[in-house]
Amino acid sequence: MTDATSATTKKRPVYTNIHVTQIVGYRLPPAGIVSILHRISGLLMFFLLPFVVWMFDNSLTSEISYESFTSAYLGGIGFVPAWFVKLATLGLIWGYLHHFIAGVRHLWMDATHSVTKEQGRISAIVTLVLSLALTVLLGAKLFGLY
Repeated sequence: MTDATSATTKKRPVYTNIHVTQIVGYRLPPAGIVSILHRISGLLMFFLLPFVVWMFDNSLTSEISYESFTSAYLGGIGFVPAWFVKLATLGLIWGYLHHFIAGVRHLWMDATHSVTKEQGRISAIVTLVLSLALTVLLGAKLFGLY
């Protein structure tokens, strides 16, 4: 390499022994954010599985149990207020929607094998926007805005 080209090329930083305070300033690309949120949403759905089973059981057992199921969204469950039940349901809605959309994105990328960096970035942004928009729409229905 000549002196002229080495002077114009920018030296890349070398990171060794990265400390936690240095990680905080790091910006993940949208694909990295979607990947991490995909794992978080899967974990959220796993931990809220008993709540889902309870909702399913109470909604299908009988008319009386269905009434108690719907009253949980109006009056709460025991010491848990109704807004918290709705918030847990909203978290479950987001978890399912994001996990499903991000899963379809991953399956599409695996099936086509022709994903560029730009396509990955755009599909990650579409995944984030679509999952959040559908969550807001269903959350508005859940909280009685329409």
